[in-house]
Amino acid sequence: MKAHLLATRRTAHTRNHLGEALRVIQLEQKNLIMCRGLESLPITCLERAKELRALFSSLLQRSDHSIPGRSTRSDKLRLHEVNEPLKWKESFENLLSSQNGLCLFREFLVSEFSEENMAFYLACEDYRTTKPSKLAAKAKKIYEEFVSSDAPREVNLDHSTKEITKENLKRASQSCFDQAQDKIYTLMEKDCYPRFLRSSAYLELTRNTKTG
Repeated sequence: MKAHLLATRRTAHTRNHLGEALRVIQLEQKNLIMCRGLESLPITCLERAKELRALFSSLLQRSDHSIPGRSTRSDKLRLHEVNEPLKWKESFENLLSSQNGLCLFREFLVSEFSEENMAFYLACEDYRTTKPSKLAAKAKKIYEEFVSSDAPREVNLDHSTKEITKENLKRASQSCFDQAQDKIYTLMEKDCYPRFLRSSAYLELTRNTKTG
């Protein structure tokens, strides 16, 4: 029941944005050797995170120099972009729904040596879209990379969840990793997400942001 309730809060809106981000990341990973550390995050995403911080800083400066009393369509769009980081602290779902937020959050996870949590979460999202004929092979690959006790990018799962996931592999289906994914989602929401909101990178983005 708990796993079901946790799963229902991931809306279709969030999944669409995660799907778009995942497709970009998959293309990037084809030309990268992945390992634990900074290299575990696609180089282009790290560069994108730096660009985003520069972009938001630029937007803030341009907003500060706007003419009082005159509001154009571009001004409103700019205000929306400037205020985007404020939405991320409203909920973890809002953060994951934003491609910009997701990229910055992944960079933060790399700095804490815990990026495997988001990598596993996105792998599970991708797994659900896999053709039935390829489920077993992909499930085995995900299990060996993230869940197995000797996995190179092992995520923090309790023994019971690991055993259930291992048993699910015998009858691979699209819900094979649901319980494990929910555990990691909750871990990121309760542990990593609050620390991200307190991080210097996020505070720097929001320090001078206006709300209206």
